[in-house]
Formats: sequence, C-alpha cells, structure tokens
Amino acid sequence: MALFRGFGNIGKVPELRRRILFTLVVIAIYRVGVFVTTPGIDRKAMKSMVQGEGGLLGLFNLFSGGALENLSIFALGIMPYISASIIMQLMTMVSKHVEELRKEGESGRRKLEQYTRYGTIVLSIFQGFGIATWLEGLNEPGSGSAYGDVVTDPGWGFRLMTILTLTTGTALIMWLGEQVTERGIGNGMSLIIFASIVSSIPTGVMQYWGSTGGTIEPLVVTVLGGVLLISIAVVVFFERAQRRIPIQYARRQVGRRVYGGQSAHLPLKVNMASMIPPIFASSLLMFPTQLAAMDVPGMQTLSGLLNRGDWVFHSMFAALVVFFCFFYTAVTFQPVDVADNLRKQQANIPGIRPGRQTAEYIEKVVSRVTVGGAIYVATICVVPAVIAQSLRVPFQFGGTSLMIVVGVALETVNQIEAHLITRSYEGLTGPRMTRLSGRRPA
Repeated sequence: MALFRGFGNIGKVPELRRRILFTLVVIAIYRVGVFVTTPGIDRKAMKSMVQGEGGLLGLFNLFSGGALENLSIFALGIMPYISASIIMQLMTMVSKHVEELRKEGESGRRKLEQYTRYGTIVLSIFQGFGIATWLEGLNEPGSGSAYGDVVTDPGWGFRLMTILTLTTGTALIMWLGEQVTERGIGNGMSLIIFASIVSSIPTGVMQYWGSTGGTIEPLVVTVLGGVLLISIAVVVFFERAQRRIPIQYARRQVGRRVYGGQSAHLPLKVNMASMIPPIFASSLLMFPTQLAAMDVPGMQTLSGLLNRGDWVFHSMFAALVVFFCFFYTAVTFQPVDVADNLRKQQANIPGIRPGRQTAEYIEKVVSRVTVGGAIYVATICVVPAVIAQSLRVPFQFGGTSLMIVVGVALETVNQIEAHLITRSYEGLTGPRMTRLSGRRPA
C-alpha cells in the first residue's frame, strides 16, 4: 500500500509531473526515429543480416533499440557520444588545459561538454563513413553475404547521405538526452540506453519462442529465471553498498556556545563508476568493426575474433570493464580534494592526521573498495551472458543489459523520491525509506 501511495503522490507535484511527462515524450520521439530508415538501404536485407550475424552486431543493435537492424537515422545511437566522453576523460590525465577546466567548476564543465559535443560530431562522421563503406562491401561479388544487397545504389551519393543522416541522428539523440537531464527526470543518456534495451525484450522473447518452435523448455526457463533474479538481487545490493569512513568534527566555541564535536561518516560507494564501465567497454569493442570496414590492417582479424562472441570477447570485455572501473573512479574521485575539504571543515578521520596522510588513507580505502566493485561489475556483465550462450538463448540480454536497466531504474526512482521528499510527500517506499533510497554499508 505504501508503494501505491508513493506513486499516487507523483501526480500531486506539478514540477515532477511535468518532468516525467517530458521524459516520456522524449523517449517516444526517440522510439519513433528508430524506425525511420536511412535512404538507400534495403531494410529487409539489413535486418536479416544483423539478426543472422549476432555477436557485436547483436550487442550494438541491442544498445540502439533495434535501430541498427533498420539502419535508421539513430543507428549510431549514443555510442559516438560515449566514445567522445572517454576521450575527454583521458585528456584530463594528459592535458593540463583540460585538467584546469575540470577544476573551474560550472564554467569549466560547460566548456568540456562543448568539446565533447564537437568530438561526438567528428566521431559520428568517421563511423558513418565506416558503416557506409562496410555496407557497400557486402554488395561486392564474393563478399559472401547471404542476405542480398543491403545498399540499393552504391556510390559517393550513398556515402555522403549516410554520413549526413547518421551524424544528424546522433546529434539529435545527444540533444534529446541533454534536454532530459536538464528538464526531465534522471540522466538522459542513460535513460535512452534503458529505453533501447527494454524495448528489445519482447522481440528477444519472440525470437526465443520461434527458435523452440513454440515449445517451452521448463529447465531452460527455470535456469534463466533463477539467474535473472539472482543477478537483479546482486546488482541492487552492490549498487547500494557503501564503505563508510568515520569522521570527527572539531569543537569550536562561539561566545558561550560550543559547536561541532559531532561524529559523521564519509560514504564511499563500492561501485563508484556505476554503469559507465560496461558502456565504455562495449563502445570500445565496437571500434574494430568500424576500422575493419575501412580496411585498417589487422582490424579484420580482430573484428572476426570479437564477433564470434566466445571466450576471447568475454575475456577482453571483462578486462576492459575492470580497467574502466579503476580509470573512471580515479578521474571522478580525487582523495586530495576530499582531504582538503575535510581540513577546511575542521574535520578529521580518527587516528589519521589531516592533509596528506588523510588523502593517502582515503586513496587506499578507495583502491580496495574499487577492487571489489570491479570484480562485481565484470562478473555480473559476463557470467549471465555466458550462461545464456550455453543454453543457446538467441537474444542479447545478458548481464551488461541487466546492470544498466536495474542501475538506471534505481537512479531514476531515487530522483523521483528526492523530488517527493523535498515537498513533504512520502517517497515511493513509504515514510521510512530505508530499503531503496538508503545505502547499505559494505
């Protein structure tokens, strides 16, 4: 009853109601665009090829919500934006100018966002050309394509039209995502990926139903259901888990009153990088396919290995996930800044001297916590996918998709609860709100 009462409170907050409605409208616009095919493409042949190949193409198609199999105006999805974000994150470690911009606050953040937008357009042009060249190559005699000619009229006219269409589509998705972040509810880019994955579930179920000839296999369904429930429980547990560092505030006297002296905690999430590592890793693994289409030496072999979706792909994917967990945490969380802020607030960690020793202690704790977080993310992204492959499930709904869906859902619900609480309404989990919005110490 408390849950239904919480949902009923959403309609009582005009601003929250407008934000949710705006978010739904944007997602609807995105879903309509998924079915608008790029000019010069045989949609039926393209769909047959993507569904027949699987592997990375299937994963890319999943993240685009079926836009790739239609080769729609949104076929690139937000992957160019994610790739541009990765590059900008790397630049903070090698460029002094970018590092200074990051420390400038709001103005610096806006400047970095602008650079990311420019990088997204450049990468979209590059990837659009790669896709156009790759599709034209499938038309050539001896290419081995068993799905027919995907491109109806090859040539520079088709290439330029494809580049223009896909780049414009990516720019529109980027703008829609930013609008949702600013005027809607939740992170716009994450919600677009969320909508893409969720919209693929009915199609995946129908594919599985068709592959079995309409015959339900109880053992397979039971195992998949069990893996799904366990995976969801693990994701919820670790996404809420924290390592709390005790903090003691110094006492200070103002007149006759004594302030401070309270004890508090510095919460450190076990998975500070959230859903970013699997998204970054997926985006990076799709680059060899783009480079192979442009005849870059060695990329054809690497692309073939990754497209098989076997242990090579899973091993590289897990390694990249672990790397991005540490990398993203190192970029976004600065122990030196945290230690300086504690010193300015006249707070210290018991038994640790303020300043450099505090920063070193926090960095050591973060490193240890990130080890557990990285293992969790890599495991939850790879193990369910391996189990699904061993059971020959014909659709791409593995641990990566599950983690993104559950993580985005938790973040969105927490934002809705925050809006309700600030206006003195009960949250979605009732007046106590200890289970969903609260955090569990690790």
